[in-house]
Amino acid sequence: MSGASTTANDHSSLDTGSTALQMALGPIRFVGFWAAIALPFLYVPLLFDGIDGSRAIVFLGLLVANVVALRVGHDYRQA
Repeated sequence: MSGASTTANDHSSLDTGSTALQMALGPIRFVGFWAAIALPFLYVPLLFDGIDGSRAIVFLGLLVANVVALRVGHDYRQA
């Protein structure tokens, strides 16, 4: 009988962990979604000034950040 109560307690803690994870994912997806929208505006000054030398590294960094933000924020507010 003690095994049954342990199983119920383990299942309850998994539900709590899952709920906490879902609560944490909401704000993370929110930030990813809006970052994916805002980051392309930072490309404009780089493109006007030209991409050479260290600016190429900055451009690639922005591009990678935008791809990550797109992936993280993809499921934001989907029903």
